Amino acid sequence: MKSEDKGYSHVMNQEIRIITDIFAELGFVVANGPELETEFFNFDALNIPSDHPARDMQDTFWVKVPEGEEKKLLRTHTSNVQIRFMQANTPPFGMLAPGKVYRNEATDATHEAQFHQVEGMYINKKVSLKDLKGTLEYFFKKYYGEDAKIRFRPSFFPFVEPGVEVDVLFKGKWLEVMGAGLMHPKVLKAGNIDPTEWSGFAFGMGFDRIIMIKYGIDDVRYLYSGDLRFTRQF
Repeated sequence: MKSEDKGYSHVMNQEIRIITDIFAELGFVVANGPELETEFFNFDALNIPSDHPARDMQDTFWVKVPEGEEKKLLRTHTSNVQIRFMQANTPPFGMLAPGKVYRNEATDATHEAQFHQVEGMYINKKVSLKDLKGTLEYFFKKYYGEDAKIRFRPSFFPFVEPGVEVDVLFKGKWLEVMGAGLMHPKVLKAGNIDPTEWSGFAFGMGFDRIIMIKYGIDDVRYLYSGDLRFTRQF
């Protein structure tokens, strides 16, 4: 269906509906949270200490607040929603958090100061990497087609342990698409969930990149240009 039949619905709106619908088939619910966030929910609760590079002024837009108030920033990921969701809900559950995030970096064909992420979290009894792999394989086969395959590579993220980079084989090439892993016990505790009773996995992907791969878009800035000649292609 062409965009003129959808009231010029932007490709990003179209694709996030597709992504959330796929995860809904697995029981994931969509959750939202604030873009202006506190230091606790964006960093501390995610096992990112004060000396972590992610807190560097080159990466984060800090917001001035009155003296004595907790530091605030434009969220650097939608992982803040995971903590808020855990504090408000009792497992087992699966949650998906799509939304806009902000990084203080130069803009080029593959980077923007603002972009979109989809973060996911699943918590239950005895969750393993096998559960994570099965979930992501289901998603990518539904989104990119049955030929899509994924692979895990070891990596480090402070909020998961172990952590992995996830690549998808698409049109004969391995493409890095997300970070993931089993949720760190400190993160579960920050969400008021007992890590001796519950475990979980989490993943995060920039869905700007997911869309670019799917449609062969070579410059992320097209997604934010407001040019109807671009929008009407989808």
